[in-house]
Amino acid sequence: MPQELNYLKETPSQTAGPYVHIGLAPGAAGFDIYKSELGWDIAGPNARGERIRIEGVVIDGTGSPVKDVLIEAWQANADGIYAHPEHPGEVEDGFRGWGRVITDFETGEWGFDTVKPGPVAGRSGTKMAPHINLWIVARGINIGLNTRLYFNDEVEANAADPVINLVEWEKRRKTLIAQRIDRDGQTVYRFDVCLQGENETVFFDI
Repeated sequence: MPQELNYLKETPSQTAGPYVHIGLAPGAAGFDIYKSELGWDIAGPNARGERIRIEGVVIDGTGSPVKDVLIEAWQANADGIYAHPEHPGEVEDGFRGWGRVITDFETGEWGFDTVKPGPVAGRSGTKMAPHINLWIVARGINIGLNTRLYFNDEVEANAADPVINLVEWEKRRKTLIAQRIDRDGQTVYRFDVCLQGENETVFFDI
């Protein structure tokens, strides 16, 4: 081994900085860089099923909204099929089931439009309750946080879901459940994410 390599040190870890939006969601940050972006509608115009909106805020350990968060969402369509070549079945033309949004710089609110996903077959063949996978990055977070959003009107499916049942305490399970709101004829699910504290959201090591 060359002698000079003995002087090299590990590079310090770094959290997602304030410029993460420019690179990952430039349109939302006010930069017209790409001809098309992932947008706020991750299902597309041809997706079947119930049209819904997901909204929320990410809250830090002091109870304040975090205003520089980037969230990626990944979900199946209404038939429980992912837009992925290794997942059996076909999805509607234009259905991505994947999108990227950022929080409002003033309020910390985030949201996107989609369709409600259907139950998904797990690796063992067990059905998983309808859910949306979320990945969260922001300043102060060294490694992106993975969590899931379930729906409070899917009581029976949630009770049988193998992932929710990995969470031992009922109070902790509730942090994964989005609350339905009917607002001006639109179905909205509210899902606030708590990074720390008594009501900290369950995050998964995947």
